[in-house]
Amino acid sequence: MTWLRALKETARTGLAVERRRLEPLVALRAAAGLALVVLVSAALGGPAMAASSAFGAFQAAMATFQRTWRPRPTLALVSGLTLAVSTFLGYVCGGHLVWFLALLGVWTFLSGLAWTAGPAVGLIASSNVAIMLVTVTLPTSVGDAAVHAAVIAAGGVVQAALIVLFPVRRWGPQRDALADALAAVADYARRLRQDPYAPFDPVPLMTARSAAAVTPRQARRRPGELHGTRGLAERIRPVLASLADPAVGVPPEGPGRDRVRELLEAAGAVLDAAARAVRRGEGLDVPPGALAALRTPDTADVLETAPARRAAARLAALLKDVMETATPTGSRPGPEELRAQPRLWSLVPGAVREIRAEARRPDSPYLRHAVRVAAVATAGYLLGTVLPFGHGYWAPLAAVMSMRPDFGQTYARSVARFAGTLVGVALATGVLRLADPGAYTSAGLAIGAAFLTYLLLRAGQAPMQVFLSAYVVFLLGMAGEQWTQTVPERVVLTLLGGVLAMLSYALYPAWETPRLRGRLADWLAAAARYADEVLERYARPG
Repeated sequence: MTWLRALKETARTGLAVERRRLEPLVALRAAAGLALVVLVSAALGGPAMAASSAFGAFQAAMATFQRTWRPRPTLALVSGLTLAVSTFLGYVCGGHLVWFLALLGVWTFLSGLAWTAGPAVGLIASSNVAIMLVTVTLPTSVGDAAVHAAVIAAGGVVQAALIVLFPVRRWGPQRDALADALAAVADYARRLRQDPYAPFDPVPLMTARSAAAVTPRQARRRPGELHGTRGLAERIRPVLASLADPAVGVPPEGPGRDRVRELLEAAGAVLDAAARAVRRGEGLDVPPGALAALRTPDTADVLETAPARRAAARLAALLKDVMETATPTGSRPGPEELRAQPRLWSLVPGAVREIRAEARRPDSPYLRHAVRVAAVATAGYLLGTVLPFGHGYWAPLAAVMSMRPDFGQTYARSVARFAGTLVGVALATGVLRLADPGAYTSAGLAIGAAFLTYLLLRAGQAPMQVFLSAYVVFLLGMAGEQWTQTVPERVVLTLLGGVLAMLSYALYPAWETPRLRGRLADWLAAAARYADEVLERYARPG
């Protein structure tokens, strides 16, 4: 992707705010947990202790916003604990430049490989490295560092407790995934009215299938409307295709085709109504015209062929089941309870094996990313230390926060992340130098910036990065850092980190084109396995 195209993509997507993805109540809960941690820590241990605990609470809440089907409290606890360990080890090695550079290189290398286990794990690991660069400057002794690590972990505990005590939209991600799948099938039904051979994108159904995997404990608590509906959507999709196909159904024109179009429109209306009911947890409201169309009997004069009549009857029966299952009720057993989600700790051995396998592959994109981010972080920290600006961690901080293993995502969004970092650092530093706020005023500014970061985390890349960078600056201002740096000096260090990150992609590319052969081979192998599984199930239904 050229720089000009990357800038256009940034202007179109990175700078835009998607209002439908805003979650103000969830952001408010996370900011309230952060405020609680900051106030208690400031009263017990002072501003520096409050800053450490705030970093832990902030990162724990950030982890819960990642796209994963895992319980949010678990993510908060894991994030707070891993950040506490990173901070303590970083401080122990922080007094010796060589040892700290070695630790930073190893830690960033492992965080790069952590993307093998999924984007949620990769983002948590990268954020831990970025925040570690800042928090190691706060303690003054090894014992003090241990206390700071403990309060960082306590910040994660507080955020996890708030999620349990004050849940906001229970099963929200699972509801959205199932509703998107139903809406995708509804859109497919409407497109079949115009084009009997319209293609179908299976991604929403695949996402809903992933979201349907639960632990035995979750299965007992899952809302009734999330049981079974996904399986019905999967079965409705081929029925729609067979009903619309002129080769097995009715001719392209005539009374039979008009009846097929009526049934397809009714199916779209029912599925859309079910999607709204599942997403909002409300009652099902199906248009009367759709119900009337489904109840109208199909005579042999209208649907000429037996396959068409069977498809119409099958569609009506499946849509009836959708209307019954999508209505919010109490939790009840359903077929999806067979999709058991493995427990978190049981996944660790498999993730370790995958990471070791990727580390042994010279052409692995995750290994290349790990090498890039480790080299950039260590080089940025060393250059920031040598340059006469002070607080040299801003260079590796900017690089680690923007680098990703995916080539397209990096060049399409890194400009927005980097521009947001520059603006946030400049604005927040200017506010601190001009207004010279006290510790509690800086804490209030940090909490406000954190709330806006949470609010925009899924809605806008560049605006979110502005408030995220401002949060770091305000929090360090609360901790009593001596702001000897000017705005231009800090911007220069941030710019240095961005230049190093982009230079690493130029010297050690993440090009996706050489991986097309491997991706095509993986796709063919997956298609063959799927075909074998389908044939086996049909040959031996038991």
